[in-house]
Amino acid sequence: MKAHLLYVEDDASLSFVTRDNLELNGYQITCCADGKEAMDLIKNQRFDLCILDVMLPEVDGFTLAKEIRKYDGEVPILFLSAKSLKEDRLEGLRIGGDDYLTKPYSIEELLLKVEIFLRRRHMVAPQMPKMSRIGKYLFDYTNLTLEQAGEIRRLTQREADLLRYLMSNRGQVIRRSAILEQIWGEDDYFLGRSLDVFISRLRKYLQKDEGIKIENVHGIGFQFVCPE
Repeated sequence: MKAHLLYVEDDASLSFVTRDNLELNGYQITCCADGKEAMDLIKNQRFDLCILDVMLPEVDGFTLAKEIRKYDGEVPILFLSAKSLKEDRLEGLRIGGDDYLTKPYSIEELLLKVEIFLRRRHMVAPQMPKMSRIGKYLFDYTNLTLEQAGEIRRLTQREADLLRYLMSNRGQVIRRSAILEQIWGEDDYFLGRSLDVFISRLRKYLQKDEGIKIENVHGIGFQFVCPE
């Protein structure tokens, strides 16, 4: 079956070109020109990936992403924006986005990111069982949940990918570059800042078990410490 993508963009010319290329590459596209129209759709449909322009009429892309997360905590969200400020990019990640492309972007880069997100969403690690114990937490990678004392938190795909990678390298010092290449597909400065945002999120999610730590190793990367 074709992957079903939600694409929200108010620039008609850019929307036509991007949608055409996505469809030529085998994706089913639902396209909206404003955030309000998309808001109505997400209440009744599930998508495999969402591509959201940030500056939208009616409802902006960040607000739309927050609403999407109420209905679907796992669908990858990719922001598109002409704004290149670091603060805007980090805000997009903080509210649950998975990546951020600055306009003008290349169609090839967009297609590659879409492919990577969809592949990761459907992959299952053969070395890791469906349910994994992390200290006081129960981690379900397949269903993207983290449970502790009956409280269930829904993770995004990237959060789950990162947590799984840290778990599979428990106790080892992991280089930042290795994490970025494995989870983001490449190593550059901005993605390094994105990694810091996701590490902070995981620390917050796991803070109820004092035995779990994601330690900074200065100049190298991180070390995931967890009770057996």
